[in-house]
Amino acid sequence: MKLLIVAGVSLLMAGSAAQAKPKHLTWMDGPPSLPSGVKMAVVSGDPGKKGMFTIQLKMPANYAVPPHSHPTNEVVKVVSGKLHYGMGDKLMGEAKTLNAAHTVTMKAKMHHWVHAPAEATVQVSAMGPFEIAYVDPKDDPRK
Repeated sequence: MKLLIVAGVSLLMAGSAAQAKPKHLTWMDGPPSLPSGVKMAVVSGDPGKKGMFTIQLKMPANYAVPPHSHPTNEVVKVVSGKLHYGMGDKLMGEAKTLNAAHTVTMKAKMHHWVHAPAEATVQVSAMGPFEIAYVDPKDDPRK
């Protein structure tokens, strides 16, 4: 009986690992709402529609998203590299660092920014549709 339970748990864990680390992602240029240079892949869901979604972003060295907010919480996990982030209206203000496998939740409507000092891949999970509002309208790449 113990062997059957252990085998069942192993299968469940293997299934969870497969969901957490997709084998094949289709990479494309990031959306116009993010500064140019970033690549994006959809892991699950549709960031343009209502409902949960997960995307990955490949950020080049010295890539930054200026202070902004979202209408819903977003969970940011570093897949590789490291990410500097901070809360507030000033890019590169008081910063914290996330290394690979670490996660932070950016609360809804909280002003925050991110910066990748070297190449990094991050995973973002949130409730769609994805929306971003820059603190300073001059930072919005859609304009």
